[in-house]
Amino acid sequence: MIAVHLHAVAKTYHLDAVGVAALQDINLELRAGLLTVISGASGSGKTTLLNLIGGLDRPDAGRIHVAGHDIVAMDDDQLSDFRARHLGVVFQNFNLLPVLNAAENVEYPLVMLGMDKAERKARAAEMLAAVGLSEQARRRPGELSGGQRQRVAIARALAARPQLVLADEPTANLDSQTGASIIELMRQLQREQQVSFVISSHDPQVLAAADDTVRIKDGRIVELRRADALKVAA
Repeated sequence: MIAVHLHAVAKTYHLDAVGVAALQDINLELRAGLLTVISGASGSGKTTLLNLIGGLDRPDAGRIHVAGHDIVAMDDDQLSDFRARHLGVVFQNFNLLPVLNAAENVEYPLVMLGMDKAERKARAAEMLAAVGLSEQARRRPGELSGGQRQRVAIARALAARPQLVLADEPTANLDSQTGASIIELMRQLQREQQVSFVISSHDPQVLAAADDTVRIKDGRIVELRRADALKVAA
């Protein structure tokens, strides 16, 4: 089963009068129910690819289907609603609201969906328990460690029961031991919640945990490794 399908996707950014090709002729299928890592050096295009999959940016050319939906054909309102209902996002700088406590941060996307108060509170409590932070539910981000904040961000990303979770360099701002625990947690939740994870990273710990890996160089896919040991070189 395919979680994400990209066909002939291209993206160019314009700096003054100069065009910089971030992605070129990307053809890729990401399998559902797995932890997939997109790797590459800084500037290779991996974050751009993640942003396109998440509908946070739009391609200049090509088609992108996520969970069976053509997200390129959606207008901004449709895309926003699709993201809220089908996608979870984990940012490397956490992006938690500092005035809200951990439980309220996890609840926030559910408020945006119009979920009943009792249901969203129960869901937030469930997800904080899943990431081991029940006792920190009333603490604000400033009272939490970096690893705890990332756990809250993961709980928030999974709160609406998405089909796909995207994570951009989730271990970049963490020490190696904390980073390892975060990856272990993501792997555990991916299995328990039956959700697909797509992570951009060049962290060896993250790559070691992957089912499938996609390596990008200069905006092109240069290697695809599958969990079943099938290797495809572009």
